[in-house]
Amino acid sequence: MSKRKRIFLIVVVSIVVVLLAVAAGFYWMVGPAVRCELPDEAAADAGWTIRTIVSDGVERCYYLYAPPSYDPDQELPVVISFHGFMSNPESHGLITGWHKLAAKEGFLVAYPQGTEFPQRWESGPDWQAKVDDVQFFRDMVADMSKEASVDPARIYVNGFSNGGGMAQRIGCDAAELVAAIGSVAGAVEPAQEDCTPSRPVPAMVFHGTDDPVVLYEGGEVQYLPLKWLAGVIGAEPIFVGVNWVPIWAGHNGCDPVPVPIESPGSVEGVRYTGCQDGADVVFYKVGGAGHTWPGGWPIPGGLGKTNKDIDATAEMWRFFQGYTLEEQP
Repeated sequence: MSKRKRIFLIVVVSIVVVLLAVAAGFYWMVGPAVRCELPDEAAADAGWTIRTIVSDGVERCYYLYAPPSYDPDQELPVVISFHGFMSNPESHGLITGWHKLAAKEGFLVAYPQGTEFPQRWESGPDWQAKVDDVQFFRDMVADMSKEASVDPARIYVNGFSNGGGMAQRIGCDAAELVAAIGSVAGAVEPAQEDCTPSRPVPAMVFHGTDDPVVLYEGGEVQYLPLKWLAGVIGAEPIFVGVNWVPIWAGHNGCDPVPVPIESPGSVEGVRYTGCQDGADVVFYKVGGAGHTWPGGWPIPGGLGKTNKDIDATAEMWRFFQGYTLEEQP
């Protein structure tokens, strides 16, 4: 074999290896969580437990993490974090790092898994997931409360993108179970703005100014791969952007004009105060950020910059700790 042919063969093999690696990584990001096929039957202990439950006639899965200091005789708060469209519990955990913070701070974390392909949540009518994800949330809370030592007054929900829209919907339709919610780049649809929570729910929201998927000011998705895929599944990718935030503050009876709060770097924060039951709403405008988790693991695929001026996970946890259900009727 000539030198030129050997070089050509090496180049071809290298390209194939890279493409296979990219494909494998892409599937890991968007496919079902591998360990959901290997659930744990025992009660929760320190570390990871993979739970499966039947909700609305469908077998569902979630990851549950307990910190090294876990004591089954001591009730702990739990943070439930919903992954984005086309994602799964494993990649969402990598992006957000909730379980890493939980190991330091001593709380429980649950990463639930969506359904269908691409995996998604029934956050609004246009996503057309053929399941009741609010009921799944209720069933998941009941299951983890049976298997782990959960403080029912300190259940917090958050999510990214489609998962952020799901967190908002949980705040709308299951407000009696959650002490506070959080959302990053939340894919909130117009119909979701009209929700009427049964009680004021505190909320912390992050949104990047350069988000190509959920536009900051709302409108049609500009990210072509997702726009095409949404069309395939019959969804209309139109979101309200950050416009749901003042509406949520209105639900909570807050003063309509927010007050600026100290924020780092290119981040601008405001807080809606004077709210009923002290259920404040905090919003962070993340300058230059794309469809990403501030302070988190960068997301591949041309979704934009990951802003490192603020850590959404740490900020949400500080916010959540100020609220319990016991403090509100």
